[in-house]
Amino acid sequence: MAIATERFTALDIFRGMTICFMIIVNAPGSGATVWAPLDHAAWFGFTPTDLVFPSFLFAVGNALSFSKKKFETDAAFIGKILKRTVIIFLLGYLMYWFPFFHRTANSWAFNPLSHTRIMGVLQRIALCYFFGALIVHYCSRKTAVIISVVLLLGYWLFLLMFGEPGKEFTMLGNAGTKLDIAIMGNDHLYHDKGGPIAFDPEGLLSTLTGIVNVIGGFLAGAFIQRKGKTYETVAKLFIVGGLLIVLALFFGQFFPIAKKLWTSTFSLLTIGIDLAILGLLIYIIEIEKVKSGTDFFLILGRNSLAIYLLSELLLTVLQTVWVAPQLSFYDWINQVFYQRVFPGPLGTLVFAICYMMLCWLVAYVLDKKKIYIKI
Repeated sequence: MAIATERFTALDIFRGMTICFMIIVNAPGSGATVWAPLDHAAWFGFTPTDLVFPSFLFAVGNALSFSKKKFETDAAFIGKILKRTVIIFLLGYLMYWFPFFHRTANSWAFNPLSHTRIMGVLQRIALCYFFGALIVHYCSRKTAVIISVVLLLGYWLFLLMFGEPGKEFTMLGNAGTKLDIAIMGNDHLYHDKGGPIAFDPEGLLSTLTGIVNVIGGFLAGAFIQRKGKTYETVAKLFIVGGLLIVLALFFGQFFPIAKKLWTSTFSLLTIGIDLAILGLLIYIIEIEKVKSGTDFFLILGRNSLAIYLLSELLLTVLQTVWVAPQLSFYDWINQVFYQRVFPGPLGTLVFAICYMMLCWLVAYVLDKKKIYIKI
């Protein structure tokens, strides 16, 4: 039997904003240097784009704080999260295998399973959701915080103890890469631009700190439900968020902030920023009752997983279909239109926004027809 829970518009808008920016940063146009804020930090450091993925995990935790109440038995809860985990993981695996064939000089060749990436964005979401859900279901809030601290410190110590001496936080010297290669092999890891270097930014070990982002989102959602839409709620979200940001910057002197390693400091920093953003949204939407423009993000948030998957698959199609030898439709449309009308990095941004709007139109049609794809 389902147990009713109150919905907070601010949380739904937060999820929609996350999907909106996930699509934008994953689809920058080609033909010029990517507009800087749309690019990830090369290694250490932080850009606005680096905030997008951890914000989605934070939103997953928010949703858990509501859905956890809907199941009266452990069996119902475990069955649901296990089903979701398997489906999301498999969707991620198939997404990276798609379109199952690739072009050669004169024909098409099958993409063998022996060279298919195992981990990825959806796979990390699935694993972080699964373990995060187990922790918040079986543990008290205090215990969940303790587990989060253990995961953050444990990840840091593991890299220091088992990484290559002097290169513990480098792409090839970190213990996470060594673990990924040992368990999955080079051919099943991410290779940037098809190059020879095997490094997976969504690897196994760094999933541990990703779980903390889910727990952070859950604790924030549970806190908001307990305290309600009040000035006190907003103030405490800002205070805790600010403290986490300061802690991340201080700890960053010893364990640098790096999205591609998903360092403990990166997790703390992004949770802190997300808390502040959520506090701001609650103040604007729930307290001041400003609703103008919010439907745009709500529409994306109602079919978040489906629209994200569509955006990735459609982008792959555009990059696979050729309009001329060695020229994909994706590169062609950027060359003949976006880079001519908006030359340089601006063109990459305009393309990304237009592509996001195309995906939004699909979400709009689904919303109008009351079609909501859930797992």
